[in-house]
Parts: sequence; C-alpha cells; structure tokens
Amino acid sequence: MTRQGRLLGWIGSAAAVVSMTAAFADAPPAADNVLRVCADPNNMPLSNQSGEGYENRIAELLAHDLGWKLEYTWFPQRMGFVRNTLKAKDPDQDHFKCDLVIGVPVGYELTLTTPAYYRSTWAMVLPVGKGLDDVHTPSDLLKIDPARLKKLRFGLVGRSPPTDWLLKNNLIDQAVSVPTQSGDPAAYPGQMIADQLASGQIDVAFAWGPIAGYFTKQAKAPAMRMLPFAPDPDIHFDYKIAMGVRFGEKEWRDRIAGLIARDQKQIDEILLSYGVPLLDDKGNPIQAAN
Repeated sequence: MTRQGRLLGWIGSAAAVVSMTAAFADAPPAADNVLRVCADPNNMPLSNQSGEGYENRIAELLAHDLGWKLEYTWFPQRMGFVRNTLKAKDPDQDHFKCDLVIGVPVGYELTLTTPAYYRSTWAMVLPVGKGLDDVHTPSDLLKIDPARLKKLRFGLVGRSPPTDWLLKNNLIDQAVSVPTQSGDPAAYPGQMIADQLASGQIDVAFAWGPIAGYFTKQAKAPAMRMLPFAPDPDIHFDYKIAMGVRFGEKEWRDRIAGLIARDQKQIDEILLSYGVPLLDDKGNPIQAAN
C-alpha cells in the first residue's frame, strides 16, 4: 500500500477502492450553485453530521466564498468511501453525489488533489500527573528510568509511523494496537485517547496530530498533553493534506485551490482552534495568534 493510502486509512478513510468507469471521468460538478461535500458523519475533529468538525467549518467557508448552498453526502471514511461518494452518481439526479473531499493526502491516488492547505504530524499524548510530566518531547520519553520505561503500555493505530518509532527503540512489545478501521459505526478516531488513555488502560497514546490535538483539548480528568513529532529523516511523521476532486476536473480543482490560497489565514485559524499541530514549509510549528 502506498504511503498516501496508509495515511488516509490512519485518519479513518479508504485505503483501496475500485475506480469509477471512464464514462464519468470528465463530468464537471453540477452547475446549480450547490457545494456538495463528501464527509464522514462521525469523524471528529474532522467532521460530523452536526457540522462540528474543522472540515465542516472549512466547507462552510468555501460555500460562502462561492455564494453557494452547502450540502453533504455522508459515508464512513473507510473502505469504499471515494467509490460511494465522490465517484458515485446520484441515481435520481444528473450529477454525482458529491464533488469535493475536504481532506486527502497530497497526491492521493484516488483523486485529483489541490495544493496542500495544511501540514501536520503524528503526536504522542500523555496524561498529566501520572509520572511523565518531565517528558517534554517524544525523545525525552526514552531518557526516563529504563525500569519505568519498560513498564509503559503504548496505544497506537495499526501500521503507522509510531509503530516504526517503537520498533526503532525496542519498545514494540509494549504496544497495544487499535484497528485502523472498525466495523462499529459508533467508533471514532479519538477513542484511544478519550477511553483507554483516560482510564489508564494505556500509559501513552500515539495519534495523527489533528486527532491528538483535539482530544487532548477535550480531556478533563485527567488532563492531557500533546507532544508532536518533529520531521524526522528516518521516519515520515509529517504529511501534507489537500482537498480532492475527481480526475479530469482540473478547472474545478483550480477553482478550489484559488479559494484555499485566498482563505489560507482563516483556514489556519480554524485548524489551530481545534488543536491541530501545524507545520510550515520548513517543518517549524505554526503558532496561534495571540
């Protein structure tokens, strides 16, 4: 599986789907002033059916810029997402079910992508007051007392960059793996932090930055701290995220890209308000404005 496919799986999206037939490859979005967005109904902090995610807010911003009505096609972002949304024709209308996916990796093999509108990284999440308060970066964890280190339980998602980090540091035997895709419709990406880490079933959680940041902010008792991984020459922790449209729709892609460029500051503010750890083009953290 490609790196892009694994990333979309890690954040709860499809990793392998069947391509749509070429008959619809060049069909443009319906010209009826409706922005149709493909989204997951239970995928916070990205999106939910109540419109509370950062992708919902970004979609609202784009719809406002276009002067269009915003509509959604809901489908869990896992196997078959693109096939059942972006590449699926509405059986009762002369258009596709939706025309835009708000979050895909740059260069994603199942869609034509815009330039990146944010870059984030995987992160470590620690509970406050549980003996690890002197750990301020992921590498600091490796410096604690070896006997203490060997007792820690690490929660992580499938085959992800933190898996490679644990392997590199001979800690993989202490990993507690959570499936990338769950058949439970009530499951959500931050459960490992909100449930297992909060209850003490694991001592440290590893998650994709937007998920780690949001659920760290949501945690009450115990409070949580997020420690993002810096760009690493050996392990690819950071990824650039774009928006996806159907192949052949370059004009539509370019129009969305223009809106992203115009609204980049507002988009950054939305992402930062959800606790997303953002990196600039040089890999340095982007801080929220005071």
